[in-house]
Amino acid sequence: MKKLKKKIHKYQDIEKDAEGYLKNNQNWNILIAQEIAQNENINLNSDHWKIIYFVRDFYFKFNMTPSMRMLINAIQKKIKNKKINSIYLFTLFPKGPAKQASKIAGIPKPAQCL
Repeated sequence: MKKLKKKIHKYQDIEKDAEGYLKNNQNWNILIAQEIAQNENINLNSDHWKIIYFVRDFYFKFNMTPSMRMLINAIQKKIKNKKINSIYLFTLFPKGPAKQASKIAGIPKPAQCL
């Protein structure tokens, strides 16, 4: 039986726009996300991953990236035992939670983001 080899791309080898967002979200994987985060000077922890997976799910469900307000409201509902607000999200994603989380998640930049 032949083993299928899975291609693991490197972020630098993947087509991106001028700001570094992936042009094809199918190129995304966890290793790419970690590389993007490293380029953004972010050390990913479990809270980062919750938000990254949330924005990916949101994008594929609604075909749009969540705005900051949508992100806060939805994350508050999803992570009930934590107080989630814009200040907390900015500690995770200092250049803009919706913007950086979307970039790391391999989806397009939100139309309205801080």
